Amino acid sequence: MPIVSGEFDVTMQPQAMSEVAADSGIGRMSLDKRYHGALSASGRGEMLAFMDRALMSGAYLAMEKVEGTLEGRSGSFLLHHTGTMARGATGLSVAVVPDSGRDQLSGLSGTLNIRIEAGKHYYDFDYSLPA
Repeated sequence: MPIVSGEFDVTMQPQAMSEVAADSGIGRMSLDKRYHGALSASGRGEMLAFMDRALMSGAYLAMEKVEGTLEGRSGSFLLHHTGTMARGATGLSVAVVPDSGRDQLSGLSGTLNIRIEAGKHYYDFDYSLPA
């Protein structure tokens, strides 16, 4: 499976919460991303999150639609994110939603690793596409 890497920019904006979310302390954010490099695309999605700052424990989940080009092949696909923090120890999984690839990205599968270094966001995308 090829692995491509690059930088991305992300903007998150608070969104209106449902009554259930407001009562439980769950936050809702919109995601607006721009991927650079071999994955040249925009990503838009939504995230739900909860964080107990005193204990440094929480979780988030998000769905994101990515549209653009991957190594010259154009199309779109969905990513699902699941992140946890347990007393400061983090875990993160970001993967392509099965059968969500469209156009030249039909059949795409893979996982995306996110790194934050010196305040900048980077991705490593380990993916597979049919021939």
